[in-house]
Amino acid sequence: MSSKDWIEKDFYAVLGVDKAASADDIKKAYRKIARESHPDHNPGDSKAEERFKAASEAHHVLSDSNRRREYDEMRSLFGSGAFRRNARGGGQPGGMPFDVSDMFGGGGGDRRFGGAGFQDLFSSIFSGGQAGGPAAPRGPARGRDVETEVALDFGDAVRGVTLPLTLRAPGVCDTCHGNGAKPGTQPRTCPVCHGAGVTNRNQGSFSFSEPCRNCQGVGTVVEEKCPECHGSGGVTKTRTMNVRFPAGVADGQRIRLAGRGEPGERGGPAGDLFVHVKVRPDELFGRTGDDLTLTVPVTFAEAVLGTDLRVPTLDGAVTLRVPPGTPSGRVLRARGKGVARREGQVGDLLVTLDVVVPARLSDEARAALEAFAEQSPPAAREHLDARVRRVS
Repeated sequence: MSSKDWIEKDFYAVLGVDKAASADDIKKAYRKIARESHPDHNPGDSKAEERFKAASEAHHVLSDSNRRREYDEMRSLFGSGAFRRNARGGGQPGGMPFDVSDMFGGGGGDRRFGGAGFQDLFSSIFSGGQAGGPAAPRGPARGRDVETEVALDFGDAVRGVTLPLTLRAPGVCDTCHGNGAKPGTQPRTCPVCHGAGVTNRNQGSFSFSEPCRNCQGVGTVVEEKCPECHGSGGVTKTRTMNVRFPAGVADGQRIRLAGRGEPGERGGPAGDLFVHVKVRPDELFGRTGDDLTLTVPVTFAEAVLGTDLRVPTLDGAVTLRVPPGTPSGRVLRARGKGVARREGQVGDLLVTLDVVVPARLSDEARAALEAFAEQSPPAAREHLDARVRRVS
């Protein structure tokens, strides 16, 4: 959770308690909301899920006395007018322009405030960069992440497969190789920020750091722009890459390909590519974790007398022994015939037996069944018969 969340979110209002509420009151309020809005009790209700997440986030902060005290201090500081939010997401300390995003750059330090301690956090704001030192060079911005979706056959998802993936998305310009300059020329160091990408601006007794307006924070300027990308370093192009889907990839899983997303502007690092996997259902097999599932119909006689069943797997067939007197719904296990993962773990094939009751019988079959019924022992219903006699 970032310190920006602490500033913008009223955790007391989320839980419906007063700021002076006791720890027990906070706990009771959270439990009430959690019971009412838990996703297990509200399947498919996105509003309930968001309320549950918000309550959990609020309880995480307010249930800890140290976190609660620091949260109250930060909210008090911002609520007192020391920082006033404007429409762009910044603020105005003491009436002077201020970008609140400067607070959340992070660094080594206390994780409770986006990577910086409370003292370092505010000294960073007013010194124009890292506490006690000059602003760090910004450089070209990282490219955006790209998302796409791929549908896999059931068998390919279980075994693993490598498929070509074609994307039409921003890519590095082949003419300038991403630096945005006309071939034969090079970007030069920005004369305003001298390559730092940021400039310092004094406001009274304070010094503020902001992205250099001359180079847009990149640190370099392009005097002669590339005719293909017009100085951006990227163009929209069709890319084809081979993507390896590991064995056992599940429906809904997301695979991250680092550095295969949109390239950064003017040579900046590329974003990531996220591939969302959709697995097509199989006509025979289902899946539960690393186990495959299969339903096999058997006759009444096979269930009573027992039999050997030859059932398919994804890579062949196996024989399973059905013991005499097997009831409908019994599950037989074929070990090692499920989903194999890279860690060496292999699931099983779970075969559910479904005793089929014929809707129609020939005269001979009916006569044989009636003879069987006369000779077979009755079903164990004594406990039911006793209850029937008591209520009759």
